[in-house]
Amino acid sequence: MFSKMEMAPPDAILGLTEAFKSDPNPDKINLGVGVYKDAGGKTPVLASVKEAERRLLESEDTKSYLPIPGDPAYGKLVRALLFGEGHDLVNSESAKSAHTPGGTGALRVAADFIKQGMPGATVWVSNPTWANHQAIFEAAGLPVREYPYYDQERRMLDIDSMLSALQKVPATDVVLLHGCCHNPSGMDPDGAQWLALADVAKAQGFLPLLDFAYQGFAEGIDEDAASVRAFCKPGIEFLVCSSFSKNFGLYRERTGALTLVAHDADGAAKAFSQMQKRIRANYSNPPAHGGLIVKTILEDTGLRAQWEQDVAAMRDRINAMRHRFVETLAAKGVQRDFSFIEQQRGMFSFSGLTKEQVAKLKSDYSIYMVGSGRINVAGMTEGNLDRLCNAIKAVL
Repeated sequence: MFSKMEMAPPDAILGLTEAFKSDPNPDKINLGVGVYKDAGGKTPVLASVKEAERRLLESEDTKSYLPIPGDPAYGKLVRALLFGEGHDLVNSESAKSAHTPGGTGALRVAADFIKQGMPGATVWVSNPTWANHQAIFEAAGLPVREYPYYDQERRMLDIDSMLSALQKVPATDVVLLHGCCHNPSGMDPDGAQWLALADVAKAQGFLPLLDFAYQGFAEGIDEDAASVRAFCKPGIEFLVCSSFSKNFGLYRERTGALTLVAHDADGAAKAFSQMQKRIRANYSNPPAHGGLIVKTILEDTGLRAQWEQDVAAMRDRINAMRHRFVETLAAKGVQRDFSFIEQQRGMFSFSGLTKEQVAKLKSDYSIYMVGSGRINVAGMTEGNLDRLCNAIKAVL
């Protein structure tokens, strides 16, 4: 039976990492996979995480299962990050949060929940979007369509076309939005544009689903939540998929959450019961360790302050590398204008390089990036920037 199956193609991003690992070139550069790298090219364990784990090692006294949606205290802390301390939705029965295996797990639970609860729904995603979005929703049996988002020619958000398209989405459908640090373009709506998007959602009646994977990597932990908070108005129900892979550095711990906001407590209770049913049939209950780390940090004033400093340091390094990248290309005499890179936020940017140029960077210089030209800015370091810019100049 198995020998009759066809070989699946390698994952566009993770497969790139495998190719990178097998490349013998000691000067190879990986700008493909979405993990943060420090100035030394390493993906560090945050100091706040190290201390939280030390405390957990000393105090943890069981490895018993968590409830299906995880620890309620964890869910409350997640909502405080999303909506702000003191917001009604932190303690309100009209908002519920489930601890999930990473942001991807949250997206898959959301997909199964939508498939069961919204028969006939189509999920609308931005053009472009994260490579795995379409696969996740289609695996759950949901059709996927695109709305315009990024203007490739002008290297900017096409907000007018985006709003125009969403004004035609029916109330039966779901619209996926990137909460901040849009992957892959790095271009986000501003505060006024988020409010306009929320107004369209309310008028049309579709279900907004915010993929919030990079909170703290654009402008700040609170500032980046403006997208989510724009939808906190009467008449809007919505879902938020949180990931703590990047801002807590918990990549391999698979730590995330799925939060639903309903019109009232009755609707939230009914919807959350269906969400738990989907979880039970999938992975039964979440892994505990990553959630305990997040909970330990957010409940302790000192650790919380240290974590906020950790996030700020990562954000500042990424933004600094954006500026240095643009400056270095210009200093080397590259004629193409790359200043748009400085306007983008988060780990990713569209470089504007063609598939042919990306392929040449890989074959001739052992520089790995996604075929679309998306680059992980966090993969740039002071040590590899000069070589990277020389190679880009050469292929241009």
